[in-house]
Amino acid sequence: MSFIKEFKEFSIKGNVIDMAVGVIIGGAFGKIVTSLVNDIIMPLISKITGEINFTNLKIVLTQENKEKGIEQITLNYGNFIQNIVDFIIIALCIFAFIKVINSLKKQEEIEEAKEDEPTKEEVLLTEIRDLLKQK
Repeated sequence: MSFIKEFKEFSIKGNVIDMAVGVIIGGAFGKIVTSLVNDIIMPLISKITGEINFTNLKIVLTQENKEKGIEQITLNYGNFIQNIVDFIIIALCIFAFIKVINSLKKQEEIEEAKEDEPTKEEVLLTEIRDLLKQK
């Protein structure tokens, strides 16, 4: 089988297309959550904590000395805190999103199960048929 034919077969499979759609939607969802964190949640947290900007938090390990050509070395723990907050919020959003999807799937399964159940008339007719068979 030629490489092109194999690739064509692979790329047309439904799973690959579903995965591509998932990646695209995931990227867009990531932008929404990043905006939620950066533009809404972090300003509120900053206001509550006395307008602390987490990304500016750092420990200076070495002071800058231009005469000696030494650059300032810092430990930027604020960025780390910001990334932890981002991760927690993204994880919560994804959890909530999956929970909603699962509840919708369960409702759909329940409705399908109800459709598959025989009606009262069908149950009654089945009982009558079974009684007539016994006689």
